[in-house]
Amino acid sequence: MTTPAAPSAPTVLTIVLNYKTAEMTLKSVAAARIAMEGIAGGIIIVDNDSQDGSFETISAHVASEGWDAGARVRVIQAGLNGGFGAGNNVGIRAGLPDGSSPDYVYVLNSDAFPAPDAIRVLLNHLEATPKAGFAGSYIHGPEGDTHLTSFRFPSIASEFEGSVRFGPVSRFLKNYRVPVKTPTQTQTVDWLAGASMMMRQSVLDEIGLFDETFFLYFEETDLCLRAARAGYRTDYLPASKVTHIGSVSTGMKEWRRMPSYWYDSRWHYFSKNYGRAYAASATAMHLLGGGLHYLRCLVTRRERKVTPGFLTTMVVHDMRALMRRPAASQVQESRDTISQS
Repeated sequence: MTTPAAPSAPTVLTIVLNYKTAEMTLKSVAAARIAMEGIAGGIIIVDNDSQDGSFETISAHVASEGWDAGARVRVIQAGLNGGFGAGNNVGIRAGLPDGSSPDYVYVLNSDAFPAPDAIRVLLNHLEATPKAGFAGSYIHGPEGDTHLTSFRFPSIASEFEGSVRFGPVSRFLKNYRVPVKTPTQTQTVDWLAGASMMMRQSVLDEIGLFDETFFLYFEETDLCLRAARAGYRTDYLPASKVTHIGSVSTGMKEWRRMPSYWYDSRWHYFSKNYGRAYAASATAMHLLGGGLHYLRCLVTRRERKVTPGFLTTMVVHDMRALMRRPAASQVQESRDTISQS
């Protein structure tokens, strides 16, 4: 990143959130530095209270490599592991080195590596498309395998379709299925995964930042829904290519059960945006679909391929959330558990 753009050019703040992945984060930032060449702004690395020496390791590397020249790369400490949205909010609020807000915020996962033109493609699109509030990249694995990151908003119908796992039902409810086939050309979608997403700062000023009640999962869904309700599109750009390893910080690939904060986030998304009755109905439809899937597998002697205890945990969790416990307190308990682990 040796060629900063002219001061009059649109500014981009790239945020890389680190949680106990210092080496991977530095590789991600190295790729981002190349992709930011010629673009005004800078990169901010937010350590999400890793408490494993990540902050010191990253800070020392940035200084020794001279990446901090002209404050183009900065390292800051969140001070609390508030999750994905809260950590990125720390970076957004910090803004550019001079304290001003950028024109665009680009969120990049610490295990994601943008192609040299990936950030420029997103920037050019948003500059040329005022109705688009957010833009996201084509995400693929190290071997070139496509990662599904384009989606519809979850609904009662999608909860049933996703849990019943039956071809005729899926075909009937095809317009409600959450996954959207990866577009081959620029296309508006409901929401995108936040591994590589550029956001217009003026839209964030209007609708607010990430909802920090979400510790992890559903925060991008909620943000894109708020943007859509305010009249802004979320566009998927296959020309912006980013390599993504996936689940490095969360350890999702090693999960044997869904963590409690996933259930917290799901319930909060539905109840916040559609009301508690809708959230309860969505859970009921998920349980109905899951029960039918169980019966079909029982009759046909097929493997269910469902996370152990998933439906039982969901019904217990959501009944407690509906009858006794506010979602915010559940999420705080999840944060405390994660911070202690």
